Amino acid sequence: MATNFLFEQPSDEEVEYSDNDNEDEEEVDEEDNEDAVPKPRTNKKAQSPWDFSAYSESVADEHSRRSTTSIDFKISKARQQLSTPIAKPIEEDSDSDDSEPHRQEEYRPEDGDDDVDTNVAEKKPFFASSSGVSFHANSFLELHISRPLLRACEALGYSKPTPIQAACIPLALTGRDICGSAITGSGKTAAFALPTLERLLYRPKNRPAIRVLILTPTRELAVQVHSMIGKLAQFIPDIRCCLVVGGLSTKVQEAALRSMPDIVVATPGRLIDHLRNSMSVDLDDLAVLILDEADRLLELGFSAEIRELVRLCPKRRQTMLFSATMTEEVDQLIKLSLNKPLRLSADPSAKRPARLTEEVVRIRRMREGNHEAVLLALCTKTFTSKVIVFSGTKQAAHRLKIIFGLLGFKAAELHGNLTQAQRLDALELFRRQEVDFLIATDVAARGLDIIGVQTVINFACPRDLTSYVHRVGRTARAGREGYAVTFVTDNDRSLLKAIVKRAGSRLKSRIVAEQSITKWAQVIEQLEDQVAAIMQEEREEMALRKAEMEANKAENMIAHRDEIYSRPKRTWFVTEKEKKLVQKAAKESAAAKENGSECKVMSAEQAEDLKMKEKRKREREKNMPRKKRRRLEAAREQLEDEDDLDEGKEKTKKEKSGISLVDVAYRRAKAVKAVNKAVDAGKIVRKAGKKPKPKSRVSESRTDEMQDLFQNDMNEKKHRKPLHAGGKKKSSFKSKSRYKRR
Repeated sequence: MATNFLFEQPSDEEVEYSDNDNEDEEEVDEEDNEDAVPKPRTNKKAQSPWDFSAYSESVADEHSRRSTTSIDFKISKARQQLSTPIAKPIEEDSDSDDSEPHRQEEYRPEDGDDDVDTNVAEKKPFFASSSGVSFHANSFLELHISRPLLRACEALGYSKPTPIQAACIPLALTGRDICGSAITGSGKTAAFALPTLERLLYRPKNRPAIRVLILTPTRELAVQVHSMIGKLAQFIPDIRCCLVVGGLSTKVQEAALRSMPDIVVATPGRLIDHLRNSMSVDLDDLAVLILDEADRLLELGFSAEIRELVRLCPKRRQTMLFSATMTEEVDQLIKLSLNKPLRLSADPSAKRPARLTEEVVRIRRMREGNHEAVLLALCTKTFTSKVIVFSGTKQAAHRLKIIFGLLGFKAAELHGNLTQAQRLDALELFRRQEVDFLIATDVAARGLDIIGVQTVINFACPRDLTSYVHRVGRTARAGREGYAVTFVTDNDRSLLKAIVKRAGSRLKSRIVAEQSITKWAQVIEQLEDQVAAIMQEEREEMALRKAEMEANKAENMIAHRDEIYSRPKRTWFVTEKEKKLVQKAAKESAAAKENGSECKVMSAEQAEDLKMKEKRKREREKNMPRKKRRRLEAAREQLEDEDDLDEGKEKTKKEKSGISLVDVAYRRAKAVKAVNKAVDAGKIVRKAGKKPKPKSRVSESRTDEMQDLFQNDMNEKKHRKPLHAGGKKKSSFKSKSRYKRR
């Protein structure tokens, strides 16, 4: 069954056979393929399902168009300016025999590690285990898929289905709603792509429509899924697939959506943008909705967008959710309106790959500033190629890229501050093994399959066990061998205990030589000036680029003013400001989960719902007549002023001074005017004993002059104004409302 399954052929993540493979590996492959479907031996290489370079322009073309230089060019220029090479002496020191080597030993928990409770986030399973579902099949022919798909599987080198494929494909062909989870690298992409393509073979071809929607949390994963579907459908020419992600041309995607492709692979934000602002784009005929990495899509950052997309989809549809770590929250699954879903779990959600070696590097408090030195010590001696380094922030990843480049290491970076062309180029360079290190944030943690990754280094400790599982899942895929090294500080004890519980007795502890750490710390200190200079050059280049963009925008506004203003205004489901607020709420909810309090999580979700309701109300008001809209705005402002006054009154009750400055000034002015009137009428006689304070001569003459002018004006007005019918004089003093701030 699923637990004793051995991968006899690479899954959809394993693709390419190289001529440089060792003879032992070829013998092992021959032994493993004895039980598979017999097929003739050919010298032809298996096709690669991934090709990231075909989705955007080259980075060199982008830099020439934008008049900028690449980070590699800046690093090479900085290295040429160095008086003495830095990497060469370090390499000689690393090869010397007297240096202390790094060593690996069994992990021993320290005092205090067992006191941490990690069972806070565990949830009771929602779905019952599926009975009667087979997780084993000898060939794809047994799964009842058509000949074009069988030919595509043979061209890609797949001979035997994995457990999740054997269980999912027959049930998905019947139209059942599925919630599937399996170990990382087990072929989940083909598990939903093959039955979807099989169903599309029998669609009504005379009526084009968008029938399948696949949503992913990251752009790179969407590109990978789109490429995979293209390879599986290579012998079905009439099925069209469209990619809709951020960072690529909006106009090209809009034209592709208007042509009604059969399959759309998208990220949630860009798809909602097209549904709101592009003409003739809808999901009325959608038949299949697939959420890849569904647990990430159901998190707070994506939940509002996913709910909006589900609302726009027809209720009669097939919904499939896939992930390696499926969070089973009942309320969120009900919102997705799954119809009697079937839970398929080929492996336990936190099961470790069979040939994965997990290691921990303890960073003591006295060594917390030497993370980079420890990383460089490992990358020069132990893990020298095919390494993914996961950093916590975009800035830290960029700094590591500069340091690696200055030391002569071949490294690429992947994070959100890069353009889409640069991100895809980094993946393509690492896939073709032109660079040895890929320094990335959590953008590369989910779903991405890069062939031959030997080591994953968690330079920044992941925030929870789910993130850890997805990060280390980039290696040891499809039954291969791999290493996962995690840097753990004293503040990460909760995650450390969770890793120990998951790995069992196989967790190792790696000790890095103190001498090597000290040497690399000195080298990094010498490079600080060059790192700062490169970053300053990038900031200046960015400022120039921004000024140039503003100038071009102004020129376009002047030259094409009428055309620009004739276009309909674009509307946004979530603005950048609201995205930042949602991200902040997501971080607070994650912190609340760590502390074990669930009330904060619910309050964040309720606040997000209220924001969305208010946003939709404002959009409805835009379509109202102008007078009605202005009345609503005036009423809203009046309510806000009343609320402010009520809040001010509540605050002033608690304070000693209960009168505002405007009221004080109004009362004093009224009192002074009343006293002056009484003195003029002879009702009040000022005492001679009280003398006014001495004033300066300049101010005395000025005040006397102003008083005379004021008295003359008031006397003239009294003579001009007739008495009213009631005999009462109308008060000449204006209302105090004019003194209040608007």
